[in-house]
Amino acid sequence: MTSSRNKVFFSFLMLALILVVGTGGYMLIEGASFLDSLFMAVITITTVGYEEVFKLSAGGKYFTIFLILIGVGYVLYMIGEVTETMVEGGMRRILGRNNMQKKVAELKDHYIVCGFGRIGKVICKNLKDHRLPFVVIENSPDEIQKIDELGYLSLAGNASTDDMLIKAGIKEARGLIAVVSSDAENVYIILSAKGINPNLFVMARSSGDDGSETKLLRAGADKVISPYYIGACRMAQLVVRPTVVDFLDLAVHGGELGLRMEELRVSGQSSLANVRLMDSGLRKQYDLIVVAIKREHGEMLFNPNPQALILPGDILIVLGDHQHIIELEKHL
Repeated sequence: MTSSRNKVFFSFLMLALILVVGTGGYMLIEGASFLDSLFMAVITITTVGYEEVFKLSAGGKYFTIFLILIGVGYVLYMIGEVTETMVEGGMRRILGRNNMQKKVAELKDHYIVCGFGRIGKVICKNLKDHRLPFVVIENSPDEIQKIDELGYLSLAGNASTDDMLIKAGIKEARGLIAVVSSDAENVYIILSAKGINPNLFVMARSSGDDGSETKLLRAGADKVISPYYIGACRMAQLVVRPTVVDFLDLAVHGGELGLRMEELRVSGQSSLANVRLMDSGLRKQYDLIVVAIKREHGEMLFNPNPQALILPGDILIVLGDHQHIIELEKHL
């Protein structure tokens, strides 16, 4: 797109240069006024065919022939370039949007992110970093352009409408994240989403206003997050227990040491299924610490006992080297 704009800009710049040369030539050769010379240059290179504005001398005629050969050819070339850019740009947008909709229709077990504001941008980046499939629903043309430039799948429209949610593949989705700027809009999105897919996991952003979390939960949200409350708590924790916060940042976000805290689900075919934690070899073989075990029915075992059984469907929350976590994941 930038290359096409540069090409069009250069074409108009060259046209202006030809007009300057034509106008200056007539002024020097025929001694005509600026306006008459400019008019003569314009009708010559556009082949309009009006009568000569002033009587041409032999030199003026030779110059006119030169101007026709150079100017007319370039004007035709410029018209072709501009037309091609406009047609290509329109076709590219149409084909790109059709291709986008086709890819969205093929999504399964994905996330739907409603809203691409400051919070939505961070969520999408994290989903992409973890290679999780997702599609963004946004109604701002400017934001849609930014989404396309980032290479994310997107749909332009209102996320609270049933048609838009169905286009986003809500029946096949793993979850929906409602992070538009208004609590009321998030409530409408949740109601529409749950009406189509009652079993869908829904997480919503709360403004933090009194009663907003209750309304979002009542609408059907499974999790409600208030960025302002979390931000305030984090700032307070940095004052009260900065070392703990630094450790958690290192564990969750990683760093030069490669330390990570990650959650891994145990499949029924895993060699660790129905094995005691002390016999699993997680500490000895992978050098990983099991911080907690979340049972399939929701029970959370913090700092689990070495005698605890690892059951199929459990989620292990482990802490250790990122590469070791990747190796363990292959066996789960």
